[in-house]
Amino acid sequence: MTMIWIPLFAFFATTPAEENPMTLKMTLHEMSLKAQALPEELSPERLEELDAIATWVAEQPRETPTELTFICTHNSRRSHMGQIWAQAAAWHFGLNDVRTYSGGTEATAFNPRAVRALRELGVAIDVSKETDNPVYTVQLQSDRPSFEAFSKTYGDAANPSEGYAAVMVCSSADQGCPIVYGSAARFAIPYIDPKVSDGTDAEAATYRARAMQVGAEAFYVMARAAELRAQ
Repeated sequence: MTMIWIPLFAFFATTPAEENPMTLKMTLHEMSLKAQALPEELSPERLEELDAIATWVAEQPRETPTELTFICTHNSRRSHMGQIWAQAAAWHFGLNDVRTYSGGTEATAFNPRAVRALRELGVAIDVSKETDNPVYTVQLQSDRPSFEAFSKTYGDAANPSEGYAAVMVCSSADQGCPIVYGSAARFAIPYIDPKVSDGTDAEAATYRARAMQVGAEAFYVMARAAELRAQ
């Protein structure tokens, strides 16, 4: 399989809104390298599911938004990571019609540990509304629109209501939500919840590792989708 890999330092032609712009460039470069190694590292079943997402993206008409909603139970950790890294990867590979979202089967809050991990990897995330369920503004590139991140159900008005791909990133949401209303396709790529490390010495490293894992797989998917569209 030949992938289309664009140099990561070409991704940010302009400086993203982040105090240390090199940090995000370096993070995405590392994710890109990890993504290239995934065909040799992942199980055939997981690789098949990632390829299925890529194929779905590639087959969508480019004249209208291609929308993916990443779903976990509480929309607090993994689903936000999926949304943010998939959007970064889509823009990197020139999939400008791709729009990513996140939601849960219930709303809680974007977990501050996940926010911290993403910030430490260079993502510009600022609080725009301080509540029990804070609203954050995410800026990946200065020449791309920012977007809001907060915990919500997948059917929230902020998310697409029909024609989107539902990407289930936790087993409990996948099993507890047999029907995702309005979705045109459904995929399951569960990740271990970094919550298992909360309050331990391994907390920061666990959140970082999970964010990098989600990001590498997002880069694999979007690289594959770009390759399929180019054929």
